[in-house]
Formats: sequence, C-alpha cells, structure tokens
Amino acid sequence: MAQETRNAYGEKLAELIKENKDIVVLDADLTKSTKTIEAKKACPERHFNAGIAECNMMGMAAGLAASGKIAFASSFAVFATGRAYEIIRNSICYPKLNVKVCATHAGLSVGEDGASHQSCEDVALMRTLPNMRVFVPCDQYETKAVIEYVSKINGPCYVRMGRGKVEDVYNENSTFNFEKADVLRKGNGDVVLFAMGLMVQEALKAAEELDATVVNVSCLKPLDEETILEQLKAHKRAYACEEHSVIGGLYSAIAETKAKTDITTPVTPIGVNDTFGESGKMADVLKKYGLTAEHILEVVKG
Repeated sequence: MAQETRNAYGEKLAELIKENKDIVVLDADLTKSTKTIEAKKACPERHFNAGIAECNMMGMAAGLAASGKIAFASSFAVFATGRAYEIIRNSICYPKLNVKVCATHAGLSVGEDGASHQSCEDVALMRTLPNMRVFVPCDQYETKAVIEYVSKINGPCYVRMGRGKVEDVYNENSTFNFEKADVLRKGNGDVVLFAMGLMVQEALKAAEELDATVVNVSCLKPLDEETILEQLKAHKRAYACEEHSVIGGLYSAIAETKAKTDITTPVTPIGVNDTFGESGKMADVLKKYGLTAEHILEVVKG
C-alpha cells in the first residue's frame, strides 16, 4: 500500500513519545505537514511549536538535549538543514547532542511547492557535519524502523523524508540492520543500481528488465563501505540513483569510497544534475528530471 514517509514518521513518533518520557518533539509551525501533530495529540506537554523560526527551534532542541532529553526537531528539509545549518553545526553536532533532525518534504517530490522548497542539497549539507548520522528511508516500514533506531542512538541524526506517497518495498514483518546496505535484488553481475529514498522503488522496477542488482543505501553516513565495495567488485557497471543533487549525496559517497581503492567499475550518477527544480505535480516533476524507472533504463541501455 502506498504511504507517505512523513505519515509513518508521525505515527511512530506518537508511539515513542508515549513509551519514553525523555522524548520531546519540536516543530516550526508545520505540525500538520510534518505530522508531528500526532505526537502533540499523544503528549501535548512534550511538544513545542517554535513558530516559523527554525534556528531558534534547533537551539531549543540543543538545550533540551543538553538537559538529558531526546529531542526530535522537524521542519521542511530546505529550512531544517538550510536555514538552521549553523545552529545544527555549532550547537548540536559540535557538542554531540542528542538531537534528531527529522525533515520532511525533501527533494523534487515536494512538487507544486516549487524550487524554493525542493531541497536537493540537504544530504550533502548533513553529510559534511562531524558527528552527524544521515538516514534516507524508502518507505513507511523503513521510516518507522529508522525513527525507532535513531531514538536509541546517543547523538545527532538526520532523517530525510518526503511529502508524497511511495510504494511499499518492505512489510510489517521486515527486519532492518542500518549498519548495512540492503541488497534487495541480485542480478546477473552486469549492473548494480545503488539507490536511496523513493529511487529505490524506481530502481527495483528498472531492475526487472535489466536483471540488475539493487542495493538500498538508506544510511548515507556512516556508509557501509564494505557492501558498496563488494558490489562494485561483483559488477561491470554501477549507477547511483537519488532524488538529490548528484553533488554531495549518494553518488558522491560511493565515488569517494571507490576512490580509496583500485576498483575500476565505472559509477554513473542518476539524480538532480546541479539545477533547481520547478513547480508541478510530483509525478510530472520526477519525470522531467529523470527520476523514474524509465530514465534509469535509458541511461543504463545507453
């Protein structure tokens, strides 16, 4: 069943805040959109609306974390990571505080909100920060698992989620190990498709025709370099599929890892090519910018 990862976040956060009295939730006047409203309904005394003031929100989250709380701070990705970057850097990551920056509405799939809200740089920003862990779940089940996982990590985490509905890759019985990239499909050894977020679904669709291997890289930092290198060695060609700029995201992480070895397998990026997006329906925008199974097939087949 198709579901929004932000909805899964809201549902899981509402469960966790009831289970753990140390969890607090902060939002920047977007509780209905980020779905932290579910946590507010569950425990209103531990939900704080900072208003349209993301920098202040991150500072509040840092203060609460310094007082022993597990702080979940949410806004749209472009504001959470862009507007509040310096506060995240100096007040959260530098002192290694227990803040979970859980951003929704990431990537071009924000659709009609247009270029001002389509954050395709957020993973790059968060990857550069010392002490920050970076997660990009692909569906509702992985999102819920990631949120529970980060709630148990003592330190800064960034979780990237989307606005629109995405098809299920996993199910309620799936188990997750976020220290490892997940090989979802094994192909014939010619092509491996590394993917994150909603591009996992597109890679799986394309892989059927290509008989390709598909690897879900939901943890961008720390990266499971062992699995990445194993798959590069085992295949003739590799592709990095991401709803993010090809600068600083999944492709960059894989290329950086490969550069430390003598592996010669070529890696080709399939993502947002150093450009801003534009307003339009989610499916139309993703198609225009080549973030579809059809485009993956075109690139791979040459």
